[in-house]
Formats: sequence, C-alpha cells, structure tokens
Amino acid sequence: MAGGATSGRAVVLETERLLLRPWRVSEAGVQRELWTERDPRVPPHRRIDVDGRPTVADLEEWIRSHEPSSVGLLAVERKAARDVVGYCGLVESGRGAADEPELAFELLRRVRRQGYATEASRAVLDWARSSGYERLWATVWDWNTASRRVLAELGFTETDRKEVDPVHGTTLFTTLRL
Repeated sequence: MAGGATSGRAVVLETERLLLRPWRVSEAGVQRELWTERDPRVPPHRRIDVDGRPTVADLEEWIRSHEPSSVGLLAVERKAARDVVGYCGLVESGRGAADEPELAFELLRRVRRQGYATEASRAVLDWARSSGYERLWATVWDWNTASRRVLAELGFTETDRKEVDPVHGTTLFTTLRL
C-alpha cells in the first residue's frame, strides 16, 4: 500500500451516527441475516447453500479465527440504537492494482435508504486516504442500482472494465482517486 496502513491493527471509525469496528462473536446472527437477505441474482457461493451454510456457528468460528486488521470488513453499529446493521470496509480482492483494495459494504434491508452506507463508506474513505492509499476500487452488479447510487455519490466512476456472467449479470468496476 502506498503510504501505509499496517495489518494486525484493528481499525475503529466513528461518524455522527455510526461506529465501525471489528465484529464480535455474538454478532454472527447479523452476518447470517445478511446472507439470508441477499438477492437471488447473487452467485450461489455468496448465499445460504442447500445445507443451510454458513450457519451461525460457522460465522461465529469465522469471527473467532480472523484477527482484526487494518483491512477488513468492519461491523456497522448504529450508536443511538446500539445495534449492528451491516458491514463496511476494505478488502483485498485482487481485482485492482497492487496496493489498491476494494471498498465493500452491505446493510440489512430494514435500515436501507437512510444514508448509512454512504456515511460508513465516507468514514472508510477518509481512513484510507489518511493511511496513504491513493486509489480504491469497488465492484457492483449492474442491476444493483442502490449500491451504484452510493458509489456515484462517493465519487467513484465506472471504468470500461466489466465481467459478464450470463446467469448473474454484469459486474461493473469503479475507481476513486483519493
């Protein structure tokens, strides 16, 4: 990474309404709810499978086994309600250039359209900028108009790069110079 964040350090970010922090094992049920709410157009490996996996126990184990780091998906907690409603953060997807992670976010349906995705993402972008990143990527399904709107509001622009999946749709690649 360009100026760098260090792995192994947990990141905690705060906005007016939100706290972004590492996941707690007790919040695996929220992760499971996110999995159950995914659009049926999302590829099968990102949805609950025929055996009901991942289970809450699977997700608890995942949280236990992943150390907090400077790159990862942070739990998005509403400060007033003290509840976790999704995630936002940076992932090393390998889709962008070296040292250019991808912004990722997902919120529970019941809290969408309240500006939380934009607010959480802005906090992550500010952190990324202050950590020395020069550019970020974000991918989005062409049919996901809500996420496309959030990315546009944040200043991400679509590139010419696309990945076409005849079953699930087209993945659009966007970038933001920090």
